[in-house]
Amino acid sequence: MTVLSLVLAVVLYGSLLWTGRQVARDPSDRLLRAVFLCMFSAGLSFPFGLPVVIRLVDGFAGDGAAKLLQNLCLLGAVYFLGCFFIHSASDPAAARTRVRRHAVPFAATAVIAAAAMAVTPHIERGHTYATADMRVPGVAVFYLSAGAYLTYALAAALFWTVRYARLASRPLTTGLRMVAAALAGMVLASAVRECVTLLRLLGGGVPHPVITGAKLLLDLAIPLFVAGVVYPGLVTRWASIRLWWHHGRVYRRLAPLWEALHLAFPEDALERTGGGRRRDALSPQGVHRRYYRRVIECRDGLVRISPYLALEAATADAEAPLTPEVAARHLRTALRAYASGEDAPSQAVPVALPGEGDGSLESDVRQLIRLSETLTAQF
Repeated sequence: MTVLSLVLAVVLYGSLLWTGRQVARDPSDRLLRAVFLCMFSAGLSFPFGLPVVIRLVDGFAGDGAAKLLQNLCLLGAVYFLGCFFIHSASDPAAARTRVRRHAVPFAATAVIAAAAMAVTPHIERGHTYATADMRVPGVAVFYLSAGAYLTYALAAALFWTVRYARLASRPLTTGLRMVAAALAGMVLASAVRECVTLLRLLGGGVPHPVITGAKLLLDLAIPLFVAGVVYPGLVTRWASIRLWWHHGRVYRRLAPLWEALHLAFPEDALERTGGGRRRDALSPQGVHRRYYRRVIECRDGLVRISPYLALEAATADAEAPLTPEVAARHLRTALRAYASGEDAPSQAVPVALPGEGDGSLESDVRQLIRLSETLTAQF
C-alpha cells in the first residue's frame, strides 16, 4: 500500500465513522443518509483494490470479480452523491421520484459493466486500466460505460456544488469549494480516461504519463472531496471543543470565590441529583452545566452578601464603587460579619458588574473572574 493510499484510507474511513455517528443520531435526515451511503460505497470499494482481497475475491467468484465490485461501489458512491443534491433541491415526494429516475442510468451502467466483464476473456480480466487491451470489446465497453456514467454524474454534482457554494455561508462555503475543486479534478480525470480509452480502442498510442497523471489527479481529488464534506462539521466541532475548554478553565478560576460564598450560603447551591452528578462526570456537556451552575451560584452569593460588602466598603471609603478589587478586599470581612449575625442594610447593591452597555454573560463572567483571582492574590 502506498503512502497516498494509506492517507486516503485514513481520511475516508475516519470520515465514514464521523458521518455514521451523525446518521445514528438522526436516521431520518435524508441528506445526511445520502452522504453516509456515498462514503460507505466509497469505503467499500477501497479493499477491492488491495492485492490480497483481489486474490481472495477472484479465487472465489472468478477472474475480474474484484475489479467489477470495486467499480460498482464507485458508481454507487457517485449515485448517492447525486441523491444528496436531489434531496437538497426537492421536497420529499418529488425527491423520491427523482431518486428513482436517477437510479435508471446507474442500474443500466452496472448491468452493462457486469455483462462486459462476463464476455471478456479470462486472460484479459486481471489487467489494470494502464495495461488493459482496449481492442478487446468487453474491456473497452467495461471502461467506457463506467467512465461515461462517472463523468456525467460527477459533472452534475459539480454544477450543483458550485451553485450552492455561492449561496452558503462559512464554514459551509469553504467545504463546498473544496468539494467543487475535488469534483472538477474527478470530472477532468474521468473525461481524460474516456478519451484515452477511445484512442486505445481505435489502436492509437497514448503516452504513459497521461494515464498516470489522470490516475494521480483522481487519487488526489478523492481525499480532497472527503475533506470538503467533513470540513464544516470539523470546524463546528473545533468551536465546541474550544468552548468546552474555556468553560472548564473558567470553572476552575471561579473556585476561590465560589468556595468562599458556598461556605456562607450552602443553601443557594443549585439542586444536584445523583444521576446529574454521574451525567456531569461522564458527559462532555457536564462541563457546560457545571460552568453555568457555578456562575449563577457565585452571582447569587454576591447578591446576598452585597449589603455587608457595601457596609464594609463604606466604612473604608464611602465613595468607592464595589469593583472586583474593592469587593475582594472586603469580602472575607463581610462574610465574617454575616456569619456572626451582624445587622446590615437589607437592600442588595451591585457588586462587580460590567460597565454600562455591556450586559453580556461573558462580560459578567470576566468580572467574577477578576474578583475570584484578586481574592486569591490577597490571601
